Amino acid sequence: MNEDFLWQAWCDGCARPNPGHIGLGAILLGPQGGRHELSERSPHTGCNNEAEARALLATLRLARALGAAHLQVQCDSDVVVRLAQDAEATEAARLAPLFAEIRQLAAEFSRLELRWLPQHRNTAADQLARAALGLPPRAPAKPARRRR
Repeated sequence: MNEDFLWQAWCDGCARPNPGHIGLGAILLGPQGGRHELSERSPHTGCNNEAEARALLATLRLARALGAAHLQVQCDSDVVVRLAQDAEATEAARLAPLFAEIRQLAAEFSRLELRWLPQHRNTAADQLARAALGLPPRAPAKPARRRR
């Protein structure tokens, strides 16, 4: 990918309760360093997987509106990363139309790379998704205690 034109994004979604109201969060960094944030409450209700998928869809829409052609998106949902790239997947059949919409929008980019990352490395997008529902930031995970 030509790094000169690469946009980077981190997205996250949350559902409270689960299933329940959906919050969407995303951060986009433009090739010249411009930062754009998304924090909004979805009009839909659903489970965490739907929230994550809707956050990815909102991120792709925002990126297109900002003129991004080459985009790398980080998402902490392995389910969303897999299903967004696999039109033949049958898990989460209820969400198939949503994933079809994601794949259709993804095809509008010259290049799109979707990557999974651990939840603890996606805290800024998580905070934006939670803020959209009026929730405080998630407490930092406590380090695991080592057994002797």
